[in-house]
Amino acid sequence: MSETAHSGRSAKIRAGLIGAGGIATIAHLPTLKAHADRVEVVGIADLDPDRVGQVADEWGIAGRYRSAQELLDAESPDLLIICTPPSAHKDAAIQGLQAGAWVWCEKPPVLTLAEYDAVAAEEVEGGPYASYVYQHRFGSGAKTLKKQVAESTLGRPLVALCNTLWYRPHAYYDVPWRGKWATEGGGPAMGHGIHQIDLLLEVLGEWTEITAVAERLDRQVETEDFSSAIVRFANGAIATVVTSVISPREVSYLRFDFQDATVEVEHLYGYDNSSWTWTPAPHAAENLAAVEAWSPQENVPSSHRQQLAELLDSMEAKVRPRASGEEGRRTLEFIAALYQSAETGKSVKRSELSQDGTYYTAMHDESYIYGKQN
Repeated sequence: MSETAHSGRSAKIRAGLIGAGGIATIAHLPTLKAHADRVEVVGIADLDPDRVGQVADEWGIAGRYRSAQELLDAESPDLLIICTPPSAHKDAAIQGLQAGAWVWCEKPPVLTLAEYDAVAAEEVEGGPYASYVYQHRFGSGAKTLKKQVAESTLGRPLVALCNTLWYRPHAYYDVPWRGKWATEGGGPAMGHGIHQIDLLLEVLGEWTEITAVAERLDRQVETEDFSSAIVRFANGAIATVVTSVISPREVSYLRFDFQDATVEVEHLYGYDNSSWTWTPAPHAAENLAAVEAWSPQENVPSSHRQQLAELLDSMEAKVRPRASGEEGRRTLEFIAALYQSAETGKSVKRSELSQDGTYYTAMHDESYIYGKQN
């Protein structure tokens, strides 16, 4: 269903927001406004009543609350959007699902695999479902490449690079919940590189084994500020994944080498078709017509806007949305395994991931100290 093919509806989807910080005002409220023909914001909640009033006045939101439960009780929204710090995600998501609201939650989904499963246990067939903000899978570049992988258009995938090389100054971590395991759930692998990691998995599919290192090299945090991993995929491809918040020239870069082509996307926080290149191998370049057909036929940027459009479609059809369920868990499993490998010094097979133990109920073994010789 297209974004424009929604005339004649008798009622809009009613949405409530939990959290009135920057991600709500920079990303979610503009996205909701762009879909004003389909959805209306009926309430917003935050622990800071002054902030709630300020944001509600700016965006014309009538309902103003102190908690998710207050908002749910008063407004009974169809969709609950969670924009809080990570440690509050699980409880708000469960409250939303129990109240009958679909949930759309910012990254990281929750702090642990155990929390993810606790949220999933509240889902009901046909909805409500919980889904998560992984907007990079929703652009036309990712959609085109995923289809090409499925159809073997470019030959077999062989090698991939996934780099999130960002820069966050020391002052960034003055916010009390950042850089701490208990409140952020991890470092840049969890809070920054997760978007590129999710896109890597969206394109290449199921991962099978990871070997990683992670370290605190410069920032005064509990977590890592850098990690590097070598990853094997079920289709035989091998990827290198590097995530950093100490890299002054920032870039988000993924490269996929196939038998017949290299495909690259380079951007920072979002891409459109101009961010992507398809380069044929020498033996494939001779078929110019085929190579010209590789690029996306439409230009849909990766964005909250496109993901919300598809989520609203799923709500209307009463089907599980993308970036939820096993799809969402796969990315969180990857990050749990990355930390497990880095802290134990051993490769971790996905088939060996446990439904209990340290890296199921946490992303971190408390006895392992980053920034010291272990």
